[in-house]
Amino acid sequence: MTTAGIDIPIRKVTSTAATKLRLGSLTALVIGSMVGSGVFSLPQNMAAGAGPLAILIGWAITAVGMLALVFVYQSLATRKPALDAGPYAYAKAGFGPFIGFNSAWGYWISAWVGNVSYAVIVFSALSYFFPAFGDGNTWQAVLGASILLWLIHALVLAGIRQATIVNVIVTVAKIAPIVLFVGVVGVAFKLDVWSLDFNGLGNADLGSITAQVKSTMMVTLWVFIGIEGASVFSGRAERRKDIAVATVLGFFTCLALYALVSLLSLGILSQPELAALKNPSMAGVLEAVVGAFLSWTLLAAEIPHVAAKDGTMPKFFGRESERGVPSTSLLITNLLVQAFLVVTLFAQSTYQALFYIASAAILVPYIFSGAYAAKLALTGERYESGEQRAGPLFAGLLATVYGLWLVYAAGPAYLFMCAILYAPGIIFYVWARRETSQRVFHPVEAALAAALVAVGIAAAYLIWNGSISPL
Repeated sequence: MTTAGIDIPIRKVTSTAATKLRLGSLTALVIGSMVGSGVFSLPQNMAAGAGPLAILIGWAITAVGMLALVFVYQSLATRKPALDAGPYAYAKAGFGPFIGFNSAWGYWISAWVGNVSYAVIVFSALSYFFPAFGDGNTWQAVLGASILLWLIHALVLAGIRQATIVNVIVTVAKIAPIVLFVGVVGVAFKLDVWSLDFNGLGNADLGSITAQVKSTMMVTLWVFIGIEGASVFSGRAERRKDIAVATVLGFFTCLALYALVSLLSLGILSQPELAALKNPSMAGVLEAVVGAFLSWTLLAAEIPHVAAKDGTMPKFFGRESERGVPSTSLLITNLLVQAFLVVTLFAQSTYQALFYIASAAILVPYIFSGAYAAKLALTGERYESGEQRAGPLFAGLLATVYGLWLVYAAGPAYLFMCAILYAPGIIFYVWARRETSQRVFHPVEAALAAALVAVGIAAAYLIWNGSISPL
């Protein structure tokens, strides 16, 4: 394939019958990836920086932006069926190998850092019964999280299909307490509590409505990360059309649950009371977090594995076990999770800091997925003569603008931290390009790489001297 004068090899990644995933498994991957620790901490996380009005506005912005992204992945899955592993493949096809690599790298970072946050929150929840676990970052918590990590590693090694079957069961089980929570809170809902200081301006610490809305953005993004889960596993789907269906089903299911959980909670406790709660601020967190941990272990291993198959990542990431499991990618991913768990012990990193980093890291693949959909609509590639293109163009542009807005909402500290994590990826990009005897950088790519390294070095210096502290 040739894009913008650059030859980009895209190879179809095949999968055996033993690893083919049906609609139910794909939908469970989408929902299971999204429904994790985030939903169980939504009441406190949202109320910590916003009143009911700002939370409503935040959900409205998120619903529109994420729906645009859903339409983007739905469209690209059908228009570009040869591109597997969704987010990174779309960025590569549309904007060249270096952008494609950084999309894969950023998605991978988001996935394994997100898994660290799941591990932290599960043991933070257990501290209710075992105080030694503290906020999930004591040595006892790190030890317990490490054991959980390698148990899930062993489960995935047993086979992708077996792991996704377990994920389906866990996803169904963890949706039940959320539905029960919504029902119970809905009955107990008090309008006078909900409308008390509706705009949040009675609390000077919250700031303006705009500031309150901005504070909700990374929280709402975090709970929707995973919307692309079916696209990531497109190469393993039994039927290509199931990818779009699974994405839409997962989105609307989670949107309804999330909005109800956060908004109804404000009718039980006031904003200051919710903001003061210790996370997780909903019961049932353990079951859901373990399920999300499993889903994201699958996703985290899949991206570098598929990227290695078409030369975007070094070849060693592409090695598989006899069961078709991306064993090398899985091992490297979980070793990084293990290393970051140790970092949380010394940096005293909190769940919220970790999920902010994971959320910021995934914005690159989201932005370029939207931009690629808009580009296809503008050029007419893969469109029939006379076929309507205004809708896909609008969805692509809206998803791109939403992604850029989230970059602004993330704030400099987390963007600097992401730069530190992105910059080392250049080494692996050069490695992969030389393995396939391809030109490493074109002029624009070289400039982007140099800028990324410069920002990464500057960020490391600022963190070292204490000017910023995202963890």
